[in-house]
Amino acid sequence: MKLGLTIFATDYSIAPAELAAAAEERGFESLWLPEHSHIPASRRTPFPGGGELPKMYYDVMEPFVALATAAAATHTLRLATGVCLVPQRDPIQTAKSVATLDRLSNGRFLFGVGAGWNAEEMENHGTDFAQRALLLRERVEAMKEIWGRSRAEYHGKLVDFDPLMAWPKPLQKPHPPIHVGGGWPFAARRAIAFGDGWAPIHGFGDLAARLPEFRSRAADSGRDPAALEITIFGLPGKARTIDLYREAGATRGVLGLPPAGREEVLPFLDRYATLVTAV
Repeated sequence: MKLGLTIFATDYSIAPAELAAAAEERGFESLWLPEHSHIPASRRTPFPGGGELPKMYYDVMEPFVALATAAAATHTLRLATGVCLVPQRDPIQTAKSVATLDRLSNGRFLFGVGAGWNAEEMENHGTDFAQRALLLRERVEAMKEIWGRSRAEYHGKLVDFDPLMAWPKPLQKPHPPIHVGGGWPFAARRAIAFGDGWAPIHGFGDLAARLPEFRSRAADSGRDPAALEITIFGLPGKARTIDLYREAGATRGVLGLPPAGREEVLPFLDRYATLVTAV
């Protein structure tokens, strides 16, 4: 099972380029950066994790720019959004950002996407919270058209554009792998419907027991279960938990780092690096 890292990159945390280089040096497979464009002051939507919304959610950097600096500092590390809030983004411009980063990283980008949870944040972008799942699917489908065709067009219920031409095209073919973030069963269904992988979060239900069922549902839907990766987010740094998911068939585990400076983060990497050799 591959091991990756995630961090809320902020102006007070270790720089993404330095973190990426240190992660690659220690044998980690990937670095995943989350996204929030902003946090509305109303705070009407409760935090899914319970309690007050952590400060890092307000402060997180734009992921594509941050990952570009990480790409320039590394050679083999996979670079990923974990996750990109596609319902809040223009699909034509986002398709260009994805393709550009994939080109500049020499085909190392993983496109983690999600439907999102903060209703007010989406409303500020003109997105109807109730339609976010359909919008996610249609925007992903529209981006696939842009990446794969010289003259792309898409006509859906929420996304609609006539033939257009947009470059660059991604280096990875047909496009960077799309990993759909979220829990069981809704995000799992989305991953089977239009993704290349599923990325649920550890700690929400008996997730390990769901992995064989996910593979079975994929097969029943005509997908090759072996072609769909499973990435478990939010893993604790415990070999026992990693072993549990590896035995259940997970492809990758992603370990969380605090949004702190290098003096605090690098020792985490050193401790986690012992788990890399273990898997």
